[in-house]
Order: sequence, then C-alpha cells, then structure tokens
Amino acid sequence: MRKAEADDVNTPDTVIQQEIQDLNPWFHNLHLPDGSQTAPDSFLGDFPAYKWAELADHIPLDLSGRRVLDIGCNAGFYSFELAKRGAAVTAVDMNPHYLAQARWAAGLFGLEKAVTFRRMQVYDLVREPETYDLVLFLGVFYHLRYPFLALDMVRRITAGMLVFQSLSMPGKPGPVPENLAFEDREKLSASGWPKMAFIEHRLADDPTNWWVPDAACMEALLRSCGLRIVSRPGTETYVCQVDKTRRQWVNDWERDEFSAAAGLDSDAVAGAIE
Repeated sequence: MRKAEADDVNTPDTVIQQEIQDLNPWFHNLHLPDGSQTAPDSFLGDFPAYKWAELADHIPLDLSGRRVLDIGCNAGFYSFELAKRGAAVTAVDMNPHYLAQARWAAGLFGLEKAVTFRRMQVYDLVREPETYDLVLFLGVFYHLRYPFLALDMVRRITAGMLVFQSLSMPGKPGPVPENLAFEDREKLSASGWPKMAFIEHRLADDPTNWWVPDAACMEALLRSCGLRIVSRPGTETYVCQVDKTRRQWVNDWERDEFSAAAGLDSDAVAGAIE
C-alpha cells in the first residue's frame, strides 16, 4: 500500500476514506498521514491516543536496536508508535480483521519493514524462540479463560520491560499476611485481599470478558510472575521490569505444572528462565 501523497487532493476523500469504510468496524482511532481518522466518533473518544499520552514518557524515546512485542495489537496504534522510535516490532493478534487493518495502515505510515504482523493466540507465545526487550500486554488479560497461564508465558519471553493493562474492578491493595492459617480463611474476603471476579455470561455485552481483577490482584500476579512494578502511568496500567533477584518459579512443582500445562519439557523451561 502506498503512502498518502500530500499533493494528491483526492486521497482523503476518494481513496483513504473509502478504504477506511471498507475496513470497518475500527476499534483503534488511527490518525493517518493524510489527516484522516479511522474511528473519530468512537464511544471511547480518541482511543488509544489518550492512553498513549499517559504511557509515552515511561518508555524510552530511542528504541533503536530493541526488539518489541505488541500482544493483541489490534489495528497497530502502539506498534506504530514504538516503530517510530526505532524498534523492530512484532505485532500479534488472533483477529484477522484487525490484522488486515494494521497491515493496511502500516503501508500508509511507511512502516511495513519495521513491523511484522503475525496471527496467533497469546498461548502460542509459549513456543516463541525469541525474547523481547519490551513487551506490551494491553487490553488482553481479561479476555482470557486461562489468564495466569498466559501471563507466565508472556513473562517467559520478556527480557526487560513489560507494560501491562487490564480492565479492573474496584478495590485497593492492602496488607496481607505472608501465611494464612486454614481457620482464618474469612480474611480472603477482607478489603485489600487480591481478588478476581469471574464473568460467567457477559460484561458490556461482550462474551469474551472472563476475568476482572482488582488492583491488588493485578499487582500480586505481576510480582508472582517475577516482575517488579516500576511505575503506574495511568488507571489499570503498570510498567514492570524483570526482577532478576526473584526466581519466577519458587518451587519445582510450579515449574513442572507450567510445563505440563504448556506442553513443554520441564528441563527446557528451567534452562530458559533461571
């Protein structure tokens, strides 16, 4: 796909606008080089531009030579912003419609060589041979039936920074004991204890919403995966670094359980993450 020409007065009205319509519906409102927008009337507003404005200063401006993974890339907004900073981006999504939008937009931005698009489930990443300097895991977690398994898989291929975001339910982190006696289980329902609500039917009329954690739960999950939260740039968003002082697998049985669930050799998993 060619880039929009500045002197092609027909492009915004006759070509780009028609192609936007042909690729409807859009979730990302992309601001295209010719001035067109893909979803200017979205109920979310100018999304995800306003989320990027919160996050942008928490990510290095120069990503030259860095390998970046964008999980659930949708139409590619974040992938394009990171590619503009010099990153080599791998963008994955399970939805062929979103990938078609992203590939089309990459051509307009002239970023075809900077961003590689792949159709895959997040669970397919368990066999990903590469690790990434920066991983974006935004707006995916609560759509997964097996969320903690997926987060372990994502952590396994994160070599540096992970940016995580999930829809959340009300609740603030609070102190929890290092160990809980069997007879003290009522404390599990106390304010501040990490919680995650299960959605059996629908949330926001979406049958793919399964689990909604609170803030305490999100932070506990990230720590349990061997990540250290370094900043909270916006609501429900966490910038994390791999915590090299903390083993991801506290016990061998945890490693073995992950290996069995993922269909991997336990020794191979140990060698890759320890």
